[in-house]
Amino acid sequence: MKLELQETRLENGLRVATARMPGVASVALGLFVGAGGRHETAAQAGISHFIEHLLFKGTTSRSARAISQAIEGRGGYLNAYTQEESTCYYAHIAAEHFRAALELLADLFLHPRFAPADIRKERGVIIEEIEMYRDQPQQHVQEMLNSLLWADHPLGRCLAGTPATVGALTRDDFLGYKAARYAPALTLAVFAGQIEHAAAVAHTKRVLGGWQARRPAPPRPVTARTPQRAALALRKDIEQAHLALGVRLFGRHDERRFALKLLSTILGENMSSRLFQVVRERHGLAYAIHTALELFNDTGMLEIAAGVDVDKLPNALRLILSETARLRRQLVGAAELRRAKDYVIGQLLIGLEGPAQQMTWAADHLLNFRRFMQPDDIIAAVQKVSAGALRRLAGEVLLPERMSAALIAPQAGAAETHLLQSARRQLA
Repeated sequence: MKLELQETRLENGLRVATARMPGVASVALGLFVGAGGRHETAAQAGISHFIEHLLFKGTTSRSARAISQAIEGRGGYLNAYTQEESTCYYAHIAAEHFRAALELLADLFLHPRFAPADIRKERGVIIEEIEMYRDQPQQHVQEMLNSLLWADHPLGRCLAGTPATVGALTRDDFLGYKAARYAPALTLAVFAGQIEHAAAVAHTKRVLGGWQARRPAPPRPVTARTPQRAALALRKDIEQAHLALGVRLFGRHDERRFALKLLSTILGENMSSRLFQVVRERHGLAYAIHTALELFNDTGMLEIAAGVDVDKLPNALRLILSETARLRRQLVGAAELRRAKDYVIGQLLIGLEGPAQQMTWAADHLLNFRRFMQPDDIIAAVQKVSAGALRRLAGEVLLPERMSAALIAPQAGAAETHLLQSARRQLA
């Protein structure tokens, strides 16, 4: 599979990228800026996410209602999201309206109102959002795990911040952070769908070509000195125990990332995986168990998450650790490796069928790798991974000193914390 990708850099440093899809009638377009949770100080925790909310509350020429009507009134879709290393504002609309959609996104970017009344109202909304996530143990235990893997580092903080940090942010804080972190040199305008590259470049230059701002300093790196803590257990009045085990890893530029994806797939990414088959199907210890990968510029995480009855926790933990140990000791069989490769490749191809997906693909690669990667290149790299490479990787990363464990349970206390710490030692 080969995508029709093109890129042009404007004089102010902003990059314009297109993924042309002649067979569709719409365009997905987004403004992606390299500013997110890891760029915040402790006192600013949650400010990137707060600004994402505020940009939809009005500009100097548009009300919040006018912003939504400009897209929805044309049958389109408008949204945004904040991540650790970037923030995205995007729309999906019929191709004939892409210019109007870009003008709207540029207005949000360049002329936010940051009205005091909007800040007061949205502050309450975001605090409710934070509390909502804390009421969801599967989300809360993930945040606890992050705080262990990257202790005393921005990556270890909740993207939405805390009620205290969100409550203390002022209009001047928003203006200062946006002026410092939003810069054309770190911004992409990405279009995918029924779009011509020349038209996208010309219109982006018209609405964003005059934007000038200095390139901000890079975020604080993760190094071998960045502390990692072993275990944390929290008591909460819930029915299940929610467990999250994490292994701190290398970043996204490491060539072992292709083997890592296969390792995660084999271990727990689908119903055919080892953990699902052993922990759920064979022993009936959990309804939900899965693995997930998160790779940043200079660090990453392989997570194993499960919800289990508290009385079944020791046995479930034993089985999970047994499967991770088996990956270090034994070669993956040819048939299982073939299935994992077919799954990864199939998910990749299915995930690129729509304009929004190709927009995100192009943006991710330009933001994170500064170059396009074609799906065929990824597929070739996945196909090259051998069973020996998987076993070597498991031996390099599934180590006790790399592992942290978080738990939320109805009876969590010293005994549960000891159980998690013991589990870490069992990997040795």
